[in-house]
Amino acid sequence: MRRTGSFAAVLVLLLGGYLVAAAGDAVAADPLISQGRTATASSTENGGSPASNAVDGNNGTRWSSAFSDPQWLQVDLGASATISRVVLRWEGAYASAYTIATSTNGTSWTTIYSTTTATGGNQDLTVSGSGRYVRINTTRRATQWGVSLWEFQVYGVGGSTQPPPPTGPIVRVSEFLADCPFSHRLPDDPIIYPGLPGASHMHSFFGARNVNAYTNLGSLQSGTSNCNPSIDLSSYWVPTLYYDNQPVEPVTGIFYYLGEGVRPDVTARIQSLPLGLRIVAGNAQATAPDATTISRWSCLHHNEAGAGKDFINCPAGSMLESYLDFPQCWNGVDLDSPNHKSHMAYPVNNDCPSTHPVPVPKLRQVLRYPVNGDPARIRLASGRGFTMHGDFFNAWPVAEMDRRVRDCIRPVIKCGVNGTP
Repeated sequence: MRRTGSFAAVLVLLLGGYLVAAAGDAVAADPLISQGRTATASSTENGGSPASNAVDGNNGTRWSSAFSDPQWLQVDLGASATISRVVLRWEGAYASAYTIATSTNGTSWTTIYSTTTATGGNQDLTVSGSGRYVRINTTRRATQWGVSLWEFQVYGVGGSTQPPPPTGPIVRVSEFLADCPFSHRLPDDPIIYPGLPGASHMHSFFGARNVNAYTNLGSLQSGTSNCNPSIDLSSYWVPTLYYDNQPVEPVTGIFYYLGEGVRPDVTARIQSLPLGLRIVAGNAQATAPDATTISRWSCLHHNEAGAGKDFINCPAGSMLESYLDFPQCWNGVDLDSPNHKSHMAYPVNNDCPSTHPVPVPKLRQVLRYPVNGDPARIRLASGRGFTMHGDFFNAWPVAEMDRRVRDCIRPVIKCGVNGTP
């Protein structure tokens, strides 16, 4: 009896271990089925924060809504699926009350999760439901802003067939970048006031070292750059930031080139930024933030501080971050325009409008300033935080820009400064 009992105990342990392992495998088997799918929303804050950003797999891009309640964001899985898990990665502007619902037809909805006490951050929800469409309905904002998600991830079984997952070290994010620190300050602007030294408010320049009021494409191409990679001879500039009326320069200047913000089929036909293209993003003349304001301020490593279109109060030890997305649809003809903006446009419904039919990489400017505390002590040379704007004069060598668009942007591969994964 003793030997039989021992055998039975061992058998139970083995079976128990098998069942635990099998259960773990079953949970792990539910893949992410929302990434890259078609996403739509009740509203967007501006052209740089479309619904597609929430399902692109990039934790640096976001969907954000208009500043009102209620709002919704939904993803079309392509076919019916059984849903087991939903992950929400909130930006600082989160919803404290919301529901998750599924639908077979996009019209009739079944709630599979509900809360009125959410606290933002990353929320990993275990759910049970089925449908082709999955929607988050937000009913109460936690901040004065809209609601904003870095990622809306749905896990389950079903939906239409996904492309095979990448192998090796490849990360499926459509991106390359240039790391360009601060170079110099001048009250010049070779796009807005060409040939007129001192005509502008003070600007901080990044990248090309020899930029002034007289800069043109030829002088950029014959000059040098502090960018990594040094082959990027482009110039980037912004209004100088002041703290207690003393100029403060960013400790980092990162310029991302992205294929996000449009449908996958649009990403697949993105063209290189043409040599000599000039782009201005933001509004230096703004008198108040509105729905068209694209400036975005936040605090490094402190999402709880929120985010805004004007300066925010960052805690001690943090840094003030500035994000600015440039338009990514070109009219295909002009390298500049009389108002320096009308030759470019932001996407509409995840595609470039017919007036600006050529998709190009979206330039995202990320600056981190070593300041924090009372926003009243901070200003830009152009005014308050909502006047933040950026200027870009493209002088990438054509072959290098073409290679990065071909090898990184169109195939949706995350590349470093050298233009390789």
